[in-house]
Order: sequence, then structure tokens, then C-alpha cells
Amino acid sequence: MSLWEIIKRLLPFVRPYRPLVIATLLLTLVGSLAAQVNPFALRYTVDTVQRLLSSGQGLAQGWHLLLWVSVILLGKEILNAGITFGQKYFGEKIRISVSGALSETAVLRLLSYQLGYFTDAGNQAGRLQTRIDRGVESLMKLVQNFFIDILPLFANALVALVVMFVANRWVGLVALGVLPVYFWLSYRQADRLNGTRRRLRGLREEKNHGLLSLIDNITVIKSFVREDYEADKQLAVQDRLEEAQLQTRKTNFRYDGVKTFVEQIGVVAIIVLTAYLVLAGQMSIGAIMFHVLLFNNVSAPIRQLHRIYDEMNEALTYAEGFFSILDAQDQAERPGRLRPAQLRGQFELRRVDFTYPSGTSALRGVSLTIEAGRTTALVGLSGAGKSTVLNLLCEFYRPNAGQLLLDGHPLGDYDLHYLRQHIGLVLQKNHIFKGTIEENIRYGNFRATQADIEAAARQAYLHQQILDLPLGYGSDAQQLSGGQQQRIAIARLFLKNPPIIFLDEPTASLDAIATEQIKNSLDAIKQGRTVVIISHSLAQIFDSDCIYVLKKGEVVEHGTHGQLYEQRGTYREIFDASARSLNIGRLAKTLADDGDDVLDTAL
Repeated sequence: MSLWEIIKRLLPFVRPYRPLVIATLLLTLVGSLAAQVNPFALRYTVDTVQRLLSSGQGLAQGWHLLLWVSVILLGKEILNAGITFGQKYFGEKIRISVSGALSETAVLRLLSYQLGYFTDAGNQAGRLQTRIDRGVESLMKLVQNFFIDILPLFANALVALVVMFVANRWVGLVALGVLPVYFWLSYRQADRLNGTRRRLRGLREEKNHGLLSLIDNITVIKSFVREDYEADKQLAVQDRLEEAQLQTRKTNFRYDGVKTFVEQIGVVAIIVLTAYLVLAGQMSIGAIMFHVLLFNNVSAPIRQLHRIYDEMNEALTYAEGFFSILDAQDQAERPGRLRPAQLRGQFELRRVDFTYPSGTSALRGVSLTIEAGRTTALVGLSGAGKSTVLNLLCEFYRPNAGQLLLDGHPLGDYDLHYLRQHIGLVLQKNHIFKGTIEENIRYGNFRATQADIEAAARQAYLHQQILDLPLGYGSDAQQLSGGQQQRIAIARLFLKNPPIIFLDEPTASLDAIATEQIKNSLDAIKQGRTVVIISHSLAQIFDSDCIYVLKKGEVVEHGTHGQLYEQRGTYREIFDASARSLNIGRLAKTLADDGDDVLDTAL
């Protein structure tokens, strides 16, 4: 993206603060004029002192000159202090306000995107974090440079150059002749650094993502004693990052030296030219210092402009990454408007095909019906497409082909918030937010009372365990065991109390006793609701009204448990394998040997 494109993208964020921008511009204009006072004061002082000395006059006749010059220069500095404060304050207010607006926009965009956006290899958590953090930071540097630094510097240089031309056109031409060379060198420098800066951005994203991955997987790393391996991976990225940074610095140092040389050529040329004009009687001695100071008012801002220009080019690299997040409109969820008074919960999939953004084909020609008010189970080996069906029913993704219907209407016609408010979802691995147990359970219903939260915890068989903690419901939820965190997710479901329930291995993290307790609670809440359950434990799906068996993304069988078992197909294979893994024969013999009462209880 070019600088002009970035500025156009920033304008909508800056536009609400137009009064501050106008005030900054006015202060900049006044400050630029005030900055030219010193050369005029110095020329007048030198010429007046020379005249007094030439006429044989001394301090007695010149003390009033010193007084007036001091008053003028000190007054100018007092005025300049106020102007500088106003410029910086207004500029900083613009910067902070725009920064907040950019961050808020990025968060809102991310929340509006489909899950497919986040599963893309280029949009991993560490990479997105780097793009947002460094992107906002660089854009704010751009705003700050423009409104706090560039405008005053550019105005100072322009006014000083005009004054030089008015005073003597030949001196003005010398000063003007240096500028194109200086800017051309700056342009070449930025052009040489563009590729390196993009490489730096990619390496920083890779480094941040690697650190987050390392922290998330620290248990696995230590259990396999792979600390040295992970350290070497991070060090390799760091070495490449240092190499790119050193290349950037080397290029900067080379061009900075050349530009300093060009600037000094301008200074020498002005000193020689003004001295010549003084000796030729066309200028006063004071004019030498006058023009040298004016050229300094031109060259010093240009030096700073180069520094800012370099920073701005670096900012553009990160701005590209930031705006790539805002521009991913094709990934945005497309909510419909249908909000019926009541949902029955009858889902239909008609020859649905779906492929993940990574290219993995998950479903091929899947057709199935989920009856309203009944329990439907999805069975199959890992990777069969069971969880993908739930993702499609929740509108996390949309199918590549086929139709999804809910109560006879296309699923895409429904308002997304309305749809998801009526769906309760419990996953095999549920996210626990940073915060207390109470806050995490309340996530299911923000209007819930403390009594409602405790009732949901009791249904999830978690209430007593919470009371045993030192802080009770105020304890840190992320410090709980995996099984307790799973119960929090189930408590959220009870608190939400939706008419449609999707369960994806809801008791996978629980022990046998907890599994039985939660199963009883879920059996109670399932009554009269549309329920879809995924489980590798066949004991949890025996009583389902209908079972669909998936294999490699296709529905291969469906029916009740008894019907599928008699077909001696894929379901029978899964059932037999599950029975063998549980050693059902020995379990039954043990229960039988322990007495009929125990066997009856187990059954």
C-alpha cells in the first residue's frame, strides 16, 4: 500500500476530530512564522552593532538594542512554548482517539468473521496479535508524525525557503538545489528497505506465534524432553530476525552518511556565496548569519522529515497487515433476518458438501434429518465429519454445496444471533475465560441471579466442589482441573436452557462417576428438546431416537441402535471394537459373580 492509500484509509477515523486538526494547523502556521524571528533578529543585531562600532559608538548608545532584542527573543520563546504545547496536546489527543477507534474496529471485524478465517494457517493467534498491535502502533506513529511533527517541520522549511528567496534569489536557489538530491536519496533508501521490512514483519509474526505455541504446549514439550529442540527453533527465527535488522541498519547508515555530506555541501555553498556577496558590497555582514540560520531552518526540518519518512515507510509495512484484517470482508458472517416466534428445531441436510479452508474435504453428499424434539446421535471414527456437521448447523461455516434447512427455511436466512441464542453447545474441549467460576458460568446467561448460577452448578454436580474451594464461586476458573472446567461448560448449558442442544463428547474429560451423574442431568434436560449428540462412548447413545453413522465424510447407515446392530455394518464394527476395548466379557462376569443385585443395578 502506498502512503496516500494509507492516509485515505485513515481519513474516516480522523474525520470526527476535524476541529482538533484545524486547531493544530493554525498553531502550526503561527509557529512556522515565529521560527523565522531568530534570523531576522540576528541580522538586525549584527548590522546595528557593526554600524555603531563604525561610527565610534559603544555600549552607552547600544544598550537599548540589547534590551529590545532580549525582549523580542524571550517573547518569541514564550509564544513558541504555548504553540508547541498546543500542537503536541491536540496531536496526542487525535492520536489516542484514533488509536482507540482502530483497535475497536479490528476487534469488531474479528468477531464478525467465520471460523474459517481463524483456521487459516496465515491467521494464527500470534500472527493476528502482531498485526493488530504493531499495525495500530505504526498507524498511530503515522498520525503523530503527520500532525505533531511533519506539519510544523514542513511549514518551517517552506517559510524559511520563501524568506531566503525574498532576501536573495541566488542564495534561495542554492538551498533549493540541495533539496531534490536529499529527497531522491531518501526515496532510494525507502525503496531499498521495503523488502527487508516486509521480511521483518513476517519474522516478528512467526516469533510471536512460536512463543504462544511454546507456552500453550509446555506440558507436551517437557513430557517429551524437547526443550532443546524448541529453543533451537526459536533461536533460528531470532537469528534470521537479527540478520534482517542488521541489514536494515546498514542500509540506513550508508544513506544517512551520503545525505549528511549533501547537506554540508549546501552549507558550504551558502557560506561561500554570502561571503562573496558581502565582499562585493551586495550584502551586509549580518546577512551571512541570516542566511546560514535560514538554511538551518530549511535543512534541520528536512533531516527530521527524512527520519519521519523512514518511520512512515516502516509503518506502512505493518499498516498493510492491519488493513488486511479489516479487508477480509469475504470472511464475514452473513446474518439473515428471520426471527420466528418459536423454533421447533427440525434440521435437514440435503446432499451437503463441505471442505475446510485448509483444503481438507470433510463432508461429501451428506443427507440426514434431525427430528424436532428428539435425540439424534452422530457416530463414526475420528475424522468422519461428525463435528463438522455441528459446525454447519451452528452456522460457523457454510457448505460448499447442498442445502441446510431449519424448520423448512434455509439456515442462512436466520438471524445469526437469534439462531445461536437458541442453541446450547458443549464441546469436548471448552474454553474457560480468565475470571472467576461465577463469571464463567454466568456467560450462559448474563441476566442470571446467584441462585440460578448455583442451581446450574448443582445440575452439573459442581456446586459442592466449588464450596470446598477457599474463594468458592470467586475462585479462578482457569485453575480448576479439566473435568471441573468441563462441568462449568455443562453448567453454562443448563443456565442458558436452550430448545436445541448440541453435545460433542460432553463427558470426555470426566471420570466414570461424574459421567454417570452428568448423563442423568443431560437426560433430564433433553426431554422435549432437539438434541444432537456425538460420542465415542456408545453407552451414551443407546437410547437415541435415531443414529447416523458417518464414514470418511459420508452417511453410510442410519436407524436405531437395535436396527444398526442387526445390519452388521460399520456401526456393528464400532460397537464390537468398543466392547472389546472395555473388556465387556470380564466386566459382565465380575458383576455376575458379585450377585444378581449388583448386576441388576449395573443394568
